[in-house]
Amino acid sequence: MHSTMVMTAAHSPALKNEDRAGKYLTFQLGHEEFGIRVLRVREIMGVQDITAVPQTPPHVKGVSNLRGKVVPVVDLRLKFGLPEIEYTQRTCIVVVQVEGGAGRGLIGVVVDGVSEVLNLAAAEIEDTPDFGQGVATPYLMGMAKVKGKVKILLDINEVLGSRELRGLEAVLS
Repeated sequence: MHSTMVMTAAHSPALKNEDRAGKYLTFQLGHEEFGIRVLRVREIMGVQDITAVPQTPPHVKGVSNLRGKVVPVVDLRLKFGLPEIEYTQRTCIVVVQVEGGAGRGLIGVVVDGVSEVLNLAAAEIEDTPDFGQGVATPYLMGMAKVKGKVKILLDINEVLGSRELRGLEAVLS
């Protein structure tokens, strides 16, 4: 499987390895494994009813009711340009806390399946390789090497960029 993940955003300053060390929730999208900081994760749940919201991009699946609070839901497969697949029993919504221009908010991200929580040491994390001109990767915090496999570490605030968050806030208000 080969896919291209290109996103544009202001390039965030590179974090030092010590700053990237810590606990990460790992999950799958297709054949790849990704990780996000556990501190950003608020809840993991199975796929629930998602109410579609008109005039939103295809990767914004809609909104879901999380204990009385309306939470936007984004399909990370579609956000990253991967083909849409039917949801299975392993498909999860990971509710993450993001920080945007209007403060903090919760967003559900649909992933193919959750793997495990890893405690990564600084020595296990490498900088993101340079993919050349025209490929912006500010949403990548680094690459973790675990048991001979590479896991892509995501900065969820950059994945769900502030421009997108402002758009979702406008739809929900």
